[in-house]
Amino acid sequence: MYCTRKVTDDLLWVGANDRRLSMFEGVYSVPDGVSYNAYLLTDEKTVLFDTVDKAVVDRFMENIEFGLDGRKLDYLVVHHIEPDHSSAIKAIMNAYPEVTLVSNQKSADFIAQFYGYSDASRTIIVKENDTLNTGKHTLRFMMAPMVHWPEVMVTYDETDRILFSADAFGCFGALNGALFADEVDFARDYLDETRRYYTNIVGKYGAQTQALLKKAASVDIRMICPIHGFVWRKNLDEILQPHDLWSRYEPEEQGVMIAYASIYGNTENAAEILACRLRDRGVKTVMFDVSVSPASDIISAAFKWSHLVFASATYNAGIFVTMDGILQELVAHNIRNRTLALMENGTWAPTSGKLMKELFSGCKNMNLVGEVSIKSGVKESTLAEIEALADTIAASF
Repeated sequence: MYCTRKVTDDLLWVGANDRRLSMFEGVYSVPDGVSYNAYLLTDEKTVLFDTVDKAVVDRFMENIEFGLDGRKLDYLVVHHIEPDHSSAIKAIMNAYPEVTLVSNQKSADFIAQFYGYSDASRTIIVKENDTLNTGKHTLRFMMAPMVHWPEVMVTYDETDRILFSADAFGCFGALNGALFADEVDFARDYLDETRRYYTNIVGKYGAQTQALLKKAASVDIRMICPIHGFVWRKNLDEILQPHDLWSRYEPEEQGVMIAYASIYGNTENAAEILACRLRDRGVKTVMFDVSVSPASDIISAAFKWSHLVFASATYNAGIFVTMDGILQELVAHNIRNRTLALMENGTWAPTSGKLMKELFSGCKNMNLVGEVSIKSGVKESTLAEIEALADTIAASF
């Protein structure tokens, strides 16, 4: 049975939720599920914006049939070819033989690669600022390459001033009956998942996100319809401002994120002492054990906080395995503009500090303010170094 929600008088949400997916893209845990959003416009011409993942195709097709209410489907606009949004393309093209696919050239190429579908007679190729009139509505297409694939585009409905934003401005989590961000306590319940979504999936492409934000600022947007997460119809700055910060790699909050990798608890002890000394000085702290916490949570926190401390045991003459993975991910996501401190531990040849420093050497505007080296466990002399590091970090705010 169909399950839809009305967005406007002639725009219907026809997507679906997936609560059984455990790992998004096979990498990121989604304990609260994920939504696959698609939208159906019923103007003089009917337009479907995107499809869904193969896991929810049956419900999606029921939703389309209900929304069309006996009408034919005229256009399928494809914003992004990642399979969680395109797996039903062939099903739509087969079920609605009069539909015309609307995409850019790179998207058309990717559709052929993924699904073996290529029919020029049923495809309209659009470029930057091309428009499509559907009767009452005029749709303008704007390219958004590398947010987060090279073929991504967005659509601006000039009539209702809606931005169909593809993967931009999305969020992890099933919708649970709500569709609009103002139907939930977004800041309390979903901002962290929005940050985790952006920083891990799109975070490497800050410059490209900034380019999209500039395009968005050039038009009058009254509503944002992403392909994951909530539709925004009020207080758009609540979603746009954080994305502006994240894509400029500027912190949301002043405080210290401490991530540690400890084998027998000694490196953890040093990290705990530093956290306590920072709290004594009135500095906010959050802590993560990189062997326990999901990497995506740590990446998200690194984008949130102004100061980062990484404490790692030395392992096989290198950085401890889980810490090395986290740092490689952070560097790959272009982390920058942070105050940084490092703590290493090693019994006979501590090298993790030097190697961590080398990893961050390629990141822009990382201000290294202190290092502490531990031999096996914290001693009185080490306590003095940790106190000094806490002083230095506190003074840097």
